[in-house]
Amino acid sequence: MNPSNSFIEQMPKVELHVHLEGATTPTTLLHLAHKNKIALPADTVEGLQEWYQFRDFRHFVEIYLTSSQCIQSPEDIEFIAREFLKEQARQHIVYSEVTYTAYTHWKQKGIPFDEQLDAINRARAWAQANLGVDMQLIIDMLREEPKRDNNMLVAEWAVSGMGKGVVALGLAGEESAGPTERYIEMVRYAHENGLSAIIHAGEIVGAHNIWDAIEMLGTARIGHGVTAIHDAELLAYLAQTQIPLEVCPTSNVALGVARSFEEHPLPRLKQHGLNVTVNSDDPPMFNTTLTREYQKCMAHFGFDLATLEQLVLNAVRATLLPKMERSQMEVAFRARFDSLHTQLGC
Repeated sequence: MNPSNSFIEQMPKVELHVHLEGATTPTTLLHLAHKNKIALPADTVEGLQEWYQFRDFRHFVEIYLTSSQCIQSPEDIEFIAREFLKEQARQHIVYSEVTYTAYTHWKQKGIPFDEQLDAINRARAWAQANLGVDMQLIIDMLREEPKRDNNMLVAEWAVSGMGKGVVALGLAGEESAGPTERYIEMVRYAHENGLSAIIHAGEIVGAHNIWDAIEMLGTARIGHGVTAIHDAELLAYLAQTQIPLEVCPTSNVALGVARSFEEHPLPRLKQHGLNVTVNSDDPPMFNTTLTREYQKCMAHFGFDLATLEQLVLNAVRATLLPKMERSQMEVAFRARFDSLHTQLGC
């Protein structure tokens, strides 16, 4: 194998933009469907892999909702979290901040939030002890949900989970479905209680949604943010403030945000001095992994290993971990990079 690809596979990583339910693999989904007697479009892993092949946004939503329906109990939630963390460990992703839509499982199946969180924390404890990896949660509101009380409930859940694995209140879903001002009250509540907010913006909708996420909601990071490339004033602001962008290249290409990898704005965002990180979003649905995202950055953008290392360290510094933990992680990552260079001769 090419030493550079081996380096990318083995280098320690952090992931900031990945959805727990969206990371459910066909194998995991088939197990849950059989267990809970839920009909799927295919009854083999191979058939599900074919169904997973991205066609359009509507198909993406269909897969996402089907995956969610297969999760029927706290035990199922613990199972998908364990399987997710196994895959993160396989890729040497030592820490992840994972978006999780607790509201869907409460609304569909009536699973109380505290039981959902307990299930995920059992998986976290197992992964810490057995795999040496960890994750914390961004509990997200959905733009498609118009009711104030339901969104406030999610904000209250997120605040109640502080210190128990929840690091932020999120806002995700179809970007054009809900106006940003609808969520000001919920984010204010989170901030007043010391909880950060992380907002998906600037993916499908233009740069004005990024401005809204910053000015109305005080987001700690921008989920996606790639349409900033079309707004010179915003580019200058993001370069000055260094608000991190959670860029998901393969997801962007699949959804038509960029027509191809070669036309993806990530290199230009970097050239403008923006604080860019690389992420996988919903990896099985886009036939990718975080490792492959870094490999594609090298293949399509011409990034060298030093540039990839910097992108990894950007992600470390952009986590919501305490400053001391971030610093310790960065030192450990740098030492591992040096060791891999020596070992692989690259």
